[in-house]
Amino acid sequence: MENSNEKLQAFDRILTIMNELREKCPWDMKQTLETLSPLTIEEVYELNDAISNKDIKGIKEEIGDLLLHIVFYAKIGEEQGHFDIASVINALCEKLIHRHPHIYGDVKVTNEEEVKQNWEKLKLKEGKTSVLGGVPRSLPAMLKAVRIQDKVKQVGFEWSDEKDVWNKVEEEIGELQEALQNAKAGTGAKEKVEDEFGDVLFSLINYARFIDVNPDAALERTNKKFMGRFLYMEQKAKDQNKKLEDMTLAEMDEWWNEAKKK
Repeated sequence: MENSNEKLQAFDRILTIMNELREKCPWDMKQTLETLSPLTIEEVYELNDAISNKDIKGIKEEIGDLLLHIVFYAKIGEEQGHFDIASVINALCEKLIHRHPHIYGDVKVTNEEEVKQNWEKLKLKEGKTSVLGGVPRSLPAMLKAVRIQDKVKQVGFEWSDEKDVWNKVEEEIGELQEALQNAKAGTGAKEKVEDEFGDVLFSLINYARFIDVNPDAALERTNKKFMGRFLYMEQKAKDQNKKLEDMTLAEMDEWWNEAKKK
């Protein structure tokens, strides 16, 4: 019980500090829902970086920064007479109870997929007009594709076999190559190439889900790997008083392979 009281005291402390900052700090007094929004997105990315790097200290700090933003939004909502932190939390609690009938009701589920399917069905009953209604428009394209595919899966719009998914990838690659050839020959539009390239990416993201790979995390790992190897090449060139732009591709490739081994 003492631990619970300690948590409540900590939460009360941040609410008190937020009130004081809103009353006395020129920067905090000036903020609006709109000015905070891009800063919140930045904080989410910083948290994601900390999680990717397994930086526990960083994760703790970034969670705190996000909590500050939540409290800040609630304070502004209270000032405008729309909502406060209590109504926000209570509404969340009611939603969680309603959408977990297998915990707070008599619904039976056997796995997490059934939980997600029930979740989407309940959202539609609550007045959502589409299972895609909860996908943010401003979500980065790759993450948006993952969310779209995951949501339509909950209503049965999903491949049944991994091989079929890969066949779709190959089919889309073939259509991309055809569109590219037509564009080069002057018989096809450049926009068609972009469309087909997007289809390839979408189908690859779908395949990633089937083989239990997070496509965004996989691409970020490759980004870091590439950067590490390229930085090795730059340092190697610096150590030998060379410039990469003066080297041949074969010479750079030799250093690249060194970096891979290291």
